[in-house]
Amino acid sequence: MIQSIITHPGGAHKDDFLACAVLLTEAPVAILRRDPSEADLADPGVAVVDVGHEHAPERHNFDHHQLPREHVPTCALSLVLQHLGIYESAREFCSWLEVAEWFDCRGPSDTAEWLGIDREIVSQLNSPLDITLIRRFASETEHKPGEPVWEVMRMIGQDLVDYVTNLRERIAFVAEHAEVWEFDHFKALYMPRTEPLPDDASSGLGYHVAQLGLEKEVLALVYPDSRGVGYGLRRFQDSAAMEFTRLDAEADVHFTHARGFIAKTSSEESERLKALLQMAFVMD
Repeated sequence: MIQSIITHPGGAHKDDFLACAVLLTEAPVAILRRDPSEADLADPGVAVVDVGHEHAPERHNFDHHQLPREHVPTCALSLVLQHLGIYESAREFCSWLEVAEWFDCRGPSDTAEWLGIDREIVSQLNSPLDITLIRRFASETEHKPGEPVWEVMRMIGQDLVDYVTNLRERIAFVAEHAEVWEFDHFKALYMPRTEPLPDDASSGLGYHVAQLGLEKEVLALVYPDSRGVGYGLRRFQDSAAMEFTRLDAEADVHFTHARGFIAKTSSEESERLKALLQMAFVMD
């Protein structure tokens, strides 16, 4: 039904950028950056995002600025994700979403206080990706299919929606195949090689550990190397008790990161993988 998307002119922010990007997965249409008319707000064929002072999803109007001052932080992206029925999954799987909601609704100072960090740190976390994409989005009054910014936005929206909608299925797949390996002083989660091999073989492992309630016991993840034969070995929750540089001299270990948090081995034998984990473990 959506034939065009309207969002506010002037400076752009992460929430309107991402809200429009997600809508493009449903309707690959032009994005107009201008104030909406009453006719636009009344027309369900026009999605109005982050402007218009109305939240009416049945007419594809997604503004949050009319919400009460003390309303739980809710931005335009929140409203679009709710409309698509994936908001709760997004909050569960995308740890950045709540921060984005706070930042848009409460500003950098309150968000920094909520996070328990200095205000200056918020600015230090910006990257050229954030700055350039949002600035380029704000610099034009219209973005159409085939243009670089529009195409990147659609890719971002599609990846976000795919990640949120597919991860629960991936977690179920992990639960079906993964094994918990028990050692004398720690545990590891092992994901065997399957056919076909998922694009990201390690995806969902951390969530499965949490579902098992083993966050304080599992120190390492073992999963098929997506780049070739063998397996990746990685710290879970960056546990310093696993130091993979201790495997540097092993003939079947072809990569260890200098910081010790990951290693790659050509070995596919479970007993050998267990032995490598034992060697990497650092007793307190």
